[in-house]
Amino acid sequence: MSNLDVRILGTGIVSRTLALALARRGLRVALQARSAAVPSQPDLRAYALNPASVALLTDLKVWDALPADARTEVHDMRVAGDAPGAQLALSAWQQAVPALAWIVDAAALEATLDAASRFAPNVELQEEPAPAPLTVVAEGKASAAREQLGVRFERHAYGHSALAARLVSDRPHAGVAHQWFRSPDVLALLPFDRPEVGHSFGLVWSQPEEQARNWLTAEPEALEAVLNAMTGGAAGTLRLASDRAVWPLALGHASDVCGPGWVLVGDAAHVVHPLAGQGLNLGLADVMALTDVLASRESWRSTGDHDLLKRYARRRRAATWAMARTTDGLWQLFAQNPPGLRELRNAGLSLVEHLPPLKRWLVGRALDV
Repeated sequence: MSNLDVRILGTGIVSRTLALALARRGLRVALQARSAAVPSQPDLRAYALNPASVALLTDLKVWDALPADARTEVHDMRVAGDAPGAQLALSAWQQAVPALAWIVDAAALEATLDAASRFAPNVELQEEPAPAPLTVVAEGKASAAREQLGVRFERHAYGHSALAARLVSDRPHAGVAHQWFRSPDVLALLPFDRPEVGHSFGLVWSQPEEQARNWLTAEPEALEAVLNAMTGGAAGTLRLASDRAVWPLALGHASDVCGPGWVLVGDAAHVVHPLAGQGLNLGLADVMALTDVLASRESWRSTGDHDLLKRYARRRRAATWAMARTTDGLWQLFAQNPPGLRELRNAGLSLVEHLPPLKRWLVGRALDV
């Protein structure tokens, strides 16, 4: 493809979504990604998408192309602290929205985006560098291109890892997500329809690294026993139905997100704790903002114009900063246990539960990042 407007580096959800979004607005895009290695084990990632992200994927004709069992609506969320009575219940009905979130199978979403990008007009798939006025770095948190640009990535390791697996319950999930904030761990069960429609959950258990590694190799019966004890039957009797995976957790952000002829999006620009399920939503919000900035530029501006890219940076700065501070603050509040903090955080959960306007405001922030 000659006379490219943008080249995008990366193989993931954010890079492919951006390619489709830019092409839909008439820009000529090269998606530069080396062939991905065959994974050594099944992809256990499950993402929580907010209405804005789902609307974007729907507009790109991707959402409706997903297999029916690869996306599950969350109608209610039940959050518990580590003291009796410290509970918070959230519902789509109270927010007057169709769903609080949609849980989507990461592998299925990537496969659908890959198929769409292969047949999209104005998108060329390349393995070798292609000259373009703008290079978008969407390679993820370990981006080599970001490092070559000389951009610092300021990373704070939590000393925790996330343990992921798929579970099956003897009871229907009914579209209810569960989360337990305990010290020092956070346990989340995301309603899912794989491997068993209506009865599955995606497990995301944030815990100290050594503990997570132990559970990675523990006997399935031992893991099932501890999960059933921790959840107290709130999600039914749980059974392990997949392999397990572990990855380290950190808070991070790039020292700069743009420069003359380049820009960072998604995890290449910012990484947050997964306890609020907002990491991919932040990346897809980057896609929407950058697409709008590039498509609405003055006719005389190049897509790589630094002043133009600064508009994107300004548009995303407040939202990404706020989400990073929110997720980090929640982790600091619930993962540590100095004197008096336990009572304070549990009282806070109860307070939000009994103040519906505050509850609606907090949920509204998560529905649109």
